[in-house]
Amino acid sequence: MKTNTKFKSSMFSFLFSEPDILRELYCALKGVSLPNDVPVVINTLEDVLFMDRINDISFEIDGRLVVLIEHQSTVNPNIALRLLMYIARVYEKIVGNRNLYSAKKLTIPQPEFFVLYNGVAPFPDKSVLKLSDMFTSVEPLGLPGTVRHALELEVTALNVNAGKNEAIVNRCRHLAQYSAFIAKVREYESKGNSLQEAVKKAVVYCRDHAILKELLEEHASEVLNMLTTEWNLDDAKKVWFEDGFEEGMEEGMEKGREERDYEIARNLKTRGHPVAEIAEITGLSLEKIERL
Repeated sequence: MKTNTKFKSSMFSFLFSEPDILRELYCALKGVSLPNDVPVVINTLEDVLFMDRINDISFEIDGRLVVLIEHQSTVNPNIALRLLMYIARVYEKIVGNRNLYSAKKLTIPQPEFFVLYNGVAPFPDKSVLKLSDMFTSVEPLGLPGTVRHALELEVTALNVNAGKNEAIVNRCRHLAQYSAFIAKVREYESKGNSLQEAVKKAVVYCRDHAILKELLEEHASEVLNMLTTEWNLDDAKKVWFEDGFEEGMEEGMEKGREERDYEIARNLKTRGHPVAEIAEITGLSLEKIERL
């Protein structure tokens, strides 16, 4: 199995990092079939913020569809707003240098949004999350409620835990085996093993039973690191918010944004861009840029 090793922020993203696998996943989620020669181009956002990638998976199908898929182990009620921000960035990449002010109408691929949930908290087999559900009411202003919103984004959320949405999961071999692997990790955890031990035992079991066999044979240690880090981070986030450390979280995000700006500045400076131009783009001071 060839894998795109540029991103390794989660096991899910690592597993679904090949065009053929993404084509199979999309067909399973939609209940459709596509010819094997229909091109799939990955365009996942590459910037990194505080302890997270911008998005999990983004890809185009034949330049006609752009699909964003998020994998979640905790329920996030703000996912529609997050995906709105993601798709705007993705369209920026797709449009590139084409003139938005041109008299000629541009064409862009149609978007589709999915959340694949495999957490332990109760979650329906399928639900639709809408951006409009987050809108504040205008009735206190004396205005009638809006029937048709000027802006909408709908996300199909699917529970992919073992035993859930079996018809969908079983249409994608990689998704079915991923769900089986996660279920085995949780089974070993329930027997009193630490997360790290549970992952190790699940790797051995699944490798011996031809579940993600090729991936686990080639990348067992990476899977252990990714899954342990990912789940520990989920637990840490819960503790931070429960203990009221939102302010610390914001500081961390600000630090992440600053590190990103420094990286952009370094790249621009290497390419010979004027310091004043770099300062305008990144917001960094001239002095900081000169020191890079």
